[in-house]
Amino acid sequence: MTILANVLVGLVAALHLYFLVLEMFLWTTPTGRGVFGTDAAFAEQSKALAANQGLYNGFLVAGLVWGLVSERTDVKVFFLACVVVAGAYGAATVNRRILFVQAVPALVALAAVLVAD
Repeated sequence: MTILANVLVGLVAALHLYFLVLEMFLWTTPTGRGVFGTDAAFAEQSKALAANQGLYNGFLVAGLVWGLVSERTDVKVFFLACVVVAGAYGAATVNRRILFVQAVPALVALAAVLVAD
């Protein structure tokens, strides 16, 4: 069960690494605009804000990787809980889709980590 939990944590980390790349480097490109449904003008005006969001996703990645490398359950639980809260807040304030893209995968990984412990 620990292997499955770690794979799920790794998938959540990979997902947030993807968000980092989209928000920090691809925000104004057709790919980034397509994923987030923005037009060129909005993407250009909001690119600093998006890069900041990407940086925060990078911190989540770093914490999840730290939990995996150190094999510390408490670190995994903390950072997965952060992802769940961020996803729930994003779903409530921006787009309900964020709940399924961000919070649900983290919640599944969190449940697996807790069961494996």
